[in-house]
Amino acid sequence: MIPLIQFLAMVIDLYTWVIIASAVLSWLIAFNVVNTQNRFVYMLADGLHRLTEPALRPLRQFVPNLGGIDISPVILILLLIFIKNVVLFGWLAPAFM
Repeated sequence: MIPLIQFLAMVIDLYTWVIIASAVLSWLIAFNVVNTQNRFVYMLADGLHRLTEPALRPLRQFVPNLGGIDISPVILILLLIFIKNVVLFGWLAPAFM
């Protein structure tokens, strides 16, 4: 059971980095630092969007509009940290006592 929990924790960590990369890339696109006419940038942005949007879309329905600031990635990252630390590793604590 412990290797499965460790694998799930690793997947959560990886997905957290994907969310961070998606947010940073969206800022770079918004401030015209990178150009989406570049095929690699477009493919990277599209891939990150497809990976993160299914998890972010339900959160955006409940998060209030803050005038162009999207805090749903922050909320999702906090939720993933909670799931990893409390739910997954909370089950490991009694096993080691």
